[in-house]
Amino acid sequence: MAVNGASVKTSTELAEFDEIFTDLVEDLTRTGLKSSETKDAFEWFKEVVLTYNVPYGKKNRGISVVSSFRHLGADQSDEDLKIARVMGWCVELLQGFFLVSDDIMDHSVSRRGQPCWYKRENVGLIAINDSYFLECAIYQLLKKYASKKPYYVQLMELFLETTFQTVVGQCLDMTTAPPESVTTDFSKFSMERYSAIVKWKTAYYSFYLPVAIALYMAGIADEDTHAKAKLILLEMGHFFQVQDDYLDCYSSSEILGKIGTDIQDNKCGWLIVKALEVASEQQRKDLEANYGKWNDECIEKVKSVYKELGIEGIYQQFEEESYAKITGLIDSLDLGVPKSIFHDFVNKIYKRQK
Repeated sequence: MAVNGASVKTSTELAEFDEIFTDLVEDLTRTGLKSSETKDAFEWFKEVVLTYNVPYGKKNRGISVVSSFRHLGADQSDEDLKIARVMGWCVELLQGFFLVSDDIMDHSVSRRGQPCWYKRENVGLIAINDSYFLECAIYQLLKKYASKKPYYVQLMELFLETTFQTVVGQCLDMTTAPPESVTTDFSKFSMERYSAIVKWKTAYYSFYLPVAIALYMAGIADEDTHAKAKLILLEMGHFFQVQDDYLDCYSSSEILGKIGTDIQDNKCGWLIVKALEVASEQQRKDLEANYGKWNDECIEKVKSVYKELGIEGIYQQFEEESYAKITGLIDSLDLGVPKSIFHDFVNKIYKRQK
């Protein structure tokens, strides 16, 4: 019965979250649409935001702002909860900004079950400018909804810092193994490098950011609480990205909503790093000869080496050990805030299929 109740609550929260999105699009485009000078641009932006790149993901990051904020107090006003939802959509806008540009750099084909934005007819590299709009939209909404709140500057700085951290992570990712490399160089493919990429590119914005927003909104700004929360959430981010790497290779595009391209994109991912740790000399040569190639036979050869090495089993063991480590960390630390925030977060991603 408790599980059903949780489902209803999640469903209700999602509906309430979705309900304000159209209003936010109007906030972002209303003035620009009224001007004859900028009308064409804002009609384009409205399509970018409303119909394609933001509202159709899983929205876990955005919803996590609201659910974390709810955990932090029982006396929140309707206005407070609305602002939490707006901040959740700001996180989703940040996600959209990253994904639009990331898909171009990775030469990705599909995203969320449809062609990547830059792959759409008449879009192409205009998508680069569209990604800038998605980023700018965050600060427009922050100003409109939070400029008179005591936490406004904290949230502004948090979004700016998180964007910078993610850009650093993207640079680490792209320079470790450039997609256009003619030859595969595994010299930088280490677990240390992989962990750095994950921390900077994914964990800060996907895990720490939503909870940090909720903490600041609830008036919790002390360094100790944020440091402990960050310790747990960055560990969760690592767990999440390893799952992502596994699903990229082993999940179907129908379930995942995109076509996995990590092998052909020459990505420094968890699977290849683990494989290199345990591969024989011949298996390493096979990986070097076939990894990072946009060729079906090469992709299948890499997957066959993964199978020989039992990578799926190694991943399943990692998943169980990581879940135990994270839940143990949550239970052992004196956090000063409800631990349910963190348990809810990790339980959302444990055993996920997409």
